[in-house]
Amino acid sequence: MDRARRVTLATVASALGVSRATVSNAYNHPERLSPRMRNRVLHTARELGYAGPHPLAATLSRGRVNALGLVHGAPMSFGFSDPAAVLFLQGVSEVCEREDLALVLIAGGPDSAVARVALVDAVVCYCDVPAEGGLATIVERGLPFVVVDGPRLPGAGHVGIDDRRGAEVAARHLLDLGHTRFGVVAMPLLEDGREGTADLERQARTRYRASRERLAGYREAIEAAGHDWAAVTVEERSPYGRDAGGRAAAALLARDPHPTALLAMSDELALGAMAAAADAGLAVPGDVSVVGFDDVPAAADAHPPLTTVRQPHREKGRLAASLLLRPGGVHDDEHHLPVELVVRGSTAPPPAR
Repeated sequence: MDRARRVTLATVASALGVSRATVSNAYNHPERLSPRMRNRVLHTARELGYAGPHPLAATLSRGRVNALGLVHGAPMSFGFSDPAAVLFLQGVSEVCEREDLALVLIAGGPDSAVARVALVDAVVCYCDVPAEGGLATIVERGLPFVVVDGPRLPGAGHVGIDDRRGAEVAARHLLDLGHTRFGVVAMPLLEDGREGTADLERQARTRYRASRERLAGYREAIEAAGHDWAAVTVEERSPYGRDAGGRAAAALLARDPHPTALLAMSDELALGAMAAAADAGLAVPGDVSVVGFDDVPAAADAHPPLTTVRQPHREKGRLAASLLLRPGGVHDDEHHLPVELVVRGSTAPPPAR
């Protein structure tokens, strides 16, 4: 080990009688050397105990690390467990593979200590966080970045969908089937971890953009049909996931009379709601219809298959990463990807009275 620390690039160059640039090219630009010369350099380096240029030193000399950062607003484990997040990660990874870039997963959220020091050239922020200060660390670093599903910020790219329209289409589908009693299985509205019924005052204070926009879409469709939004119960459970959806739906279905239609803000919540209906002895869609949001693979495989709003998760990831690699950099580009309603077997007209 002592010998290896003393051996430098200059040591190898001197032993071979070549320039330091030649030794450097053997590691960093092999296409600039003949195969014979590169083999000589690497063979001599091994004999002398030289392991190659230090990665950090090479990074500093180039001024870039050839890596994109991906920061989640949720815990990093969410990115490997939530089906929609997994599809998004696949899209980002596809671009990194194509461009021969490393992908650095930044744990702890956009304002974590890791986000402050991670060695990356640009950042994809898959973060639905409050606009006020929610991405302060990323902004302060001065790196190019794209926000996905979160707030619009000056100088940053943005990739998202029209959540409000998607939710409106979902609610209108149930209205067209004849439903008049609705319940909403909600994603978290605020960052306080509260569980229970979200009254109108709490709904008005919703901080997360996707939650706010989906609530607004449901409300617009229901009020446009002449129904009172105040009569729609919104149930919120934490932490987000299928279990939360089940517990929220159980509370809704325990009401008398219970809703005949559940609007779930995601497929994971909807799948939990369908399980809760079965536990309560209710048939989907005979007794209660359920609509999700996302169209993850499990939606089509559910029993019955889940009616849902489809959004292109993998394309979101591909587009976000590609924007960061575009010549000229990222500015205030905004990209809205399409959504569409996919009607399957979890929705039907309400039961006859």
